[in-house]
Amino acid sequence: MTTLQAADSLNPLAAPPLPAERAIAARDYAMLLAGLAIVAAPHALRAPWWLILLTLFLYAWRSAGLWNRQLLPSRWMVLAVAALGMLGTWLEYRAIFGRTPGIMLLLLFSGLKLLESRNQRDAAAVVFLTWFLAITNFLYTQSIPTAVGMCAAVAASVAALVGFAAPRRALHANLRTARLLLTQAVPAALALFLLFPRVQGPLWGLPQDAYSGMTGLADSMTPGSLSQLTLSDAIAFRVDFRGEAPRRRALYWRGPVMWDFDGRTWRLGTPGLAELEPPESGTRVDYSVLIEPHNRNWLFALEVPASLPPRARYLDDGQIITLAPVRARMSYEMTSAIDARPSATEAAHNLRRALRLPAGFNPRARALAESWRAGSAGDAEVLARAIEYFRRERLQYTTEPPLLGRDSVDEFLFLTREGFCEHFSSAFVFLMRAAGVPARVVTGYQGGDMNPVDGKFTVRQSDAHAWSEVFLEGRGWIRVDPTALSVPGRVDAGLARAVADSDALPLLLRPELAWLRTLRYNWEALTHQWNLLVLGYNPERQRELMSRFGMRDADWLELASALLVALGAFVLGLFVWMLRRYTRPDPVQAAWNHFCRKLGARGVARAPHEGPRDFAERAARNLPSAREAIGRIAALYINLRYGNGDAPASALELRRMVRELKFG
Repeated sequence: MTTLQAADSLNPLAAPPLPAERAIAARDYAMLLAGLAIVAAPHALRAPWWLILLTLFLYAWRSAGLWNRQLLPSRWMVLAVAALGMLGTWLEYRAIFGRTPGIMLLLLFSGLKLLESRNQRDAAAVVFLTWFLAITNFLYTQSIPTAVGMCAAVAASVAALVGFAAPRRALHANLRTARLLLTQAVPAALALFLLFPRVQGPLWGLPQDAYSGMTGLADSMTPGSLSQLTLSDAIAFRVDFRGEAPRRRALYWRGPVMWDFDGRTWRLGTPGLAELEPPESGTRVDYSVLIEPHNRNWLFALEVPASLPPRARYLDDGQIITLAPVRARMSYEMTSAIDARPSATEAAHNLRRALRLPAGFNPRARALAESWRAGSAGDAEVLARAIEYFRRERLQYTTEPPLLGRDSVDEFLFLTREGFCEHFSSAFVFLMRAAGVPARVVTGYQGGDMNPVDGKFTVRQSDAHAWSEVFLEGRGWIRVDPTALSVPGRVDAGLARAVADSDALPLLLRPELAWLRTLRYNWEALTHQWNLLVLGYNPERQRELMSRFGMRDADWLELASALLVALGAFVLGLFVWMLRRYTRPDPVQAAWNHFCRKLGARGVARAPHEGPRDFAERAARNLPSAREAIGRIAALYINLRYGNGDAPASALELRRMVRELKFG
């Protein structure tokens, strides 16, 4: 063996002659499995039970193969398991393409690829599959925990990848290299995030199923439909008021307007576009809204709107809509006039539509309304009688209304006498129309709660509400909330204090869990910033950022050019940094070079081909007075350079020994 071969045999990075493909080390496999488990865990919550068990079995099978390679299956067995898994996926979903079946197959294939891995090249392919599975988690949620978890998985898999390249290095050295690689990737990732041309709509989604599972108000209303939303703590939108927030009783967030009634279900009408005429009366309130995706066209604003967001339209029944469904978080600015006087005019065809009722339904309610009409001098007096009726009867408010039959209004008013806001508003509008007074149902949200952490106002699905509007000649459409007439606490104090103690409520609305609500406030404040700054970084915000750097209305070509310049500057800076590190010897090498110069001054110069051990032996023979010191210096250098020595402390010791080397 030559001296060069002797030195190289001590280098942990040098590949051994046999075998040609190194087996996977247990420590690197543990890193790989940890990353894979992190990305697979969220999918396990969506996968069928048999696929979870099969994938876990494959992981365990490969883990057992680390200690006994005879347990690893043949390639034919792996193919058979893959075929059975594909068949089971098709039977489960009746498809193998699409978001969910495709990801479930990838989850299964991660176990199969891990199982068939025999060497480090195969394990590297598992790392790439881990990264792809990490991306698929964002197809379901882009929350902070998901982002943190996927970053942890990427870090673990990068550490495993470094370990595959240097299996003999100390673990802490490999972890340090992985940390350096990840740190170097952060500026590039930030440049890509800020400068890569953005597209409209959600980035993490597939056309056929990206918008499924979204909750919120619907385009129709039946008895019990809104009460189902009260059990949801999901956020509908968050509001940032410019100044003091209005009183709770004024917080009516207008949404879809229901015109048509078939005896049981209220549905949207066919309103036309109208020019928004800002009201001259009322108290002006400026605010911004960050709305969650709900896959509908409508936006929510306090009554009465005095401005419109960009690319929004105003309908003649007071709705604000967008040209496309809201399929991603959207931020918009609004101005409303609280307690403004409504317009006193309305189109004749809308008034006729606001009087329509199906024949043959709710005879007792019709008779009651006709008696009001017979004893009243005009529409205003009919309205006064209806308001007095709802105040006097004290109908019960509940989140668990009983099922109603064909004559739902009659059953609510005279039999069950309890319901949710849709029961109250539906009955009130029916009575008004039966008495010959134009009326309609308005759905939206009422109230909300202030987050004491960040001062933002949060409106949840549990705040969903329905109220009525009645048209009076010379006064226009007047809001009447029949729920508030019977149960004033619903508007004044919120849902939790308006219902009976035995009624079902969202977990965090229960009064005994105040400490948990405090934790939620802090978490939602953090999530709001995440949604606004990260998930809400859309084309508009990107153009706004670019305009600060003098690039107004930047198109994709300008953005791509800026991205290339930023990445080029980063790569150049990284190259300069690496070049400086390369040209500057490390402390261990600097001490060894000083040692070689000292020996060279004594006539013992190191040959270019000479390894450290052979050189030290020759120098010890030529300089017998320093034999022991030369041997100790060479042994320490070899341990530091090729072994597992503790570099920071031992490098200083090597430097001291070379400095104190004396020749007798």
